Amino acid sequence: MAMTRAAKQAEIEELKGRMDGAEIIVLAQNAGLDAKSITELRLEMRKEDVGFKIVKNTLAKIAAKGGNAEQISDMFAGPVGMATAADPVSGAKAAQAFAKKNDKFVVLGGVYGDKILDAAAVEALSKMPSLEELRATIAVMVMAPASQIASAVNAPAGKVAGAVKAVAEKAEA
Repeated sequence: MAMTRAAKQAEIEELKGRMDGAEIIVLAQNAGLDAKSITELRLEMRKEDVGFKIVKNTLAKIAAKGGNAEQISDMFAGPVGMATAADPVSGAKAAQAFAKKNDKFVVLGGVYGDKILDAAAVEALSKMPSLEELRATIAVMVMAPASQIASAVNAPAGKVAGAVKAVAEKAEA
């Protein structure tokens, strides 16, 4: 059944909203994926806060006009899925992880801010630590000196307690 003009306009607005609200857009060919695989893909991406949508190329090209995604409008050819995310690393990681598991899902490239990414750039980005991983690393680095200070302060007190205990044991004997 063909889409009505109103349905097409609504789809364009939804795609434009996804594209404009995303820090990264990753495009991938999904030819040959069955419904079960697409559902698995969407679930995996959702876990990483990544949106995924199979797009109608003509509508996606119209939605991309005027935004950063316009630079990659030539990638909208054939059966294409679009992954969008606020965290650029998680978007790339989610797409690459699924591509490794399923050879029918081929990452084409994408756009990060105003930079066009080819498939190799998306793969390189996927190997970087995510924002959450960086925050955890920084927290460990900040906490390490504090724990070292605490152990240094407690060490003399432990020695004093040991000496007092030894004197007390000697007095009892």
